[in-house]
Amino acid sequence: MKTGHLHSKKVQVSGHLRERRGYYHMALSWMDKNGERVRKSISTGLPVKGNKKRAEEMLRAARKEQQERISNMPDAGELLFADFMEQWLDVIKPDIKLTTFGGYQTNVQKTIAPYFREHGILLHELTASDVNEFYKVQLKRVTAMTVTKLHANISKALKYAVEKEWIPFSIMSKVNRPKPERFVGKFLRQSEAVELFDTVKGHKLELAVILGAFYGLRRSEIIGLRWESIDFEANTITIEHTVTQTHIDGKLITIADDTTKSKASLRSLPLVPGFRAKLLAVKEEQEKNRKLCGKSYNSKEAKYIYTDVLGNRIKPSYLTNTFPEFMVKHGFKRLRLHDLRHSCASLLLANSVPLKQIQEWLGHSDFTITANTYAHLDISSKVASAKAMTWFDKTSLGQGEGSIKFTPNHQSDVDYSSEQYLPDFMHGLLCSGVPFHVIQDWLKQADFTSIGSLDDSFKSFAKPYMVAN
Repeated sequence: MKTGHLHSKKVQVSGHLRERRGYYHMALSWMDKNGERVRKSISTGLPVKGNKKRAEEMLRAARKEQQERISNMPDAGELLFADFMEQWLDVIKPDIKLTTFGGYQTNVQKTIAPYFREHGILLHELTASDVNEFYKVQLKRVTAMTVTKLHANISKALKYAVEKEWIPFSIMSKVNRPKPERFVGKFLRQSEAVELFDTVKGHKLELAVILGAFYGLRRSEIIGLRWESIDFEANTITIEHTVTQTHIDGKLITIADDTTKSKASLRSLPLVPGFRAKLLAVKEEQEKNRKLCGKSYNSKEAKYIYTDVLGNRIKPSYLTNTFPEFMVKHGFKRLRLHDLRHSCASLLLANSVPLKQIQEWLGHSDFTITANTYAHLDISSKVASAKAMTWFDKTSLGQGEGSIKFTPNHQSDVDYSSEQYLPDFMHGLLCSGVPFHVIQDWLKQADFTSIGSLDDSFKSFAKPYMVAN
């Protein structure tokens, strides 16, 4: 096979060092075959202080390596799709967030490139059938949601290839994009949330539980919360800084940035009295630790609220790994840390907060995200809708035996027939994992005029389902 090149002449790669967050980074640039400038940034991993000569040596080696790589690149007609995907990573890196790039790089290097390199498929020979078969293989080991991310990576890369005129069109319109399963998260019921707050009091996880379950913060927002984001006079918390982790070139790196997941994620929330007092206590404790530890105290990271006794910012992996273990150890159902965020939305819904307000509280960029994730829990609005259909009461079915009537129960101190009690009880059943169709069947046969306890009524009704399962 005759070997060609994407570049008709030898490419000159220029480069210089620049400082970013106290470390040297190598900035490389060159002109591609279409006369457009390509830029690439590579971290040396070297602190600026005392490492200039070593960083310059790394820069020279990187320029030479990149120049050889480009010069040996085959022309588009002989370019493996796997090689193209890896080269595409170099193109997009300067223009996207490092956390996003880390996900792309992992997908390409760990999954996409190895599969297509093994099959030896060239870029210009790639077909929809090839990609569909790739998805079929992946779905045997990962979820449809994961495959949709691979789909997005391939689609973006092929769009770039069309722009560069390396292929005439993208075959992705003919590819069968996997349909992700509808996500149904785990939630804490109100009684469970109260119990969890009492149980976690004084534990290292306490801040994470409060910020996750009450404020609905993401892990990156919890760890990224700084003292400057708290206004004790106006009693507000501003979510404006995040701390994330991602794998770049095989290394796990931590990224602290004055950006949030989206524009909507940049938000201010009220500082409630109880949490205000908690934060003041944390601040006082940090000041004591600073004095006790002296020079050993990490003053650089002391600007963060969530730190250990030495002032070191809590690591994201600590929350991810420790929280589920804590839940099981203390007799709660196993939850992920992110399920606290779902619990926040669930509890807001149970207290009749509209979905639009929940969107703003959680910092979702789009209302459809909130609606698609939590609308199935909005039982109170569905009950209200059913009660608004007053014409039904005029029918023979509505007046017949067994129809549901919201009539006060004078036999009990608890008003089980109130408009709010029933939705809250139904919400609790859903959060416990009871299928909605079972709840519907129960409602059809329940007699609310003489019921003594909703819990006893449902348990008695659900016995056959429990046996069947």
